[in-house]
Amino acid sequence: QVQLVESGGGLVQPGGSLRLSCAASGRIDDIFDMGWYCQASGKQRELVARITTGGRISSADSVKGRFTISRDNTKNTVYLQMNSLRPEDTAVYFCFAEIRTPGYFFPRDYWGQGTQVTVSS
Repeated sequence: QVQLVESGGGLVQPGGSLRLSCAASGRIDDIFDMGWYCQASGKQRELVARITTGGRISSADSVKGRFTISRDNTKNTVYLQMNSLRPEDTAVYFCFAEIRTPGYFFPRDYWGQGTQVTVSS
């Protein structure tokens, strides 16, 4: 059984910062890409940023220069540092990871439970 546990969401004023964390645990052989998606009310889930094992990053244009994704492979953890937050960043943020588990040749996508980020004055 694999779990992704997120932390760090909350309420912040415009211009403020938050740091999200997501730790993977369980029976894990390998972790490949990790990252974050967000889903605002009434909208589809969309990519915020993802990072490969080697540190290559892809991110949405709307967050470039404001959000930074990083990972600690020794802790199976991915982070999202969110600066200069705007009201339009309000959403539920989900972490994901491509994980290969014992008995499986190919990795599968696993998702966290989601953490609410609200940007409001």
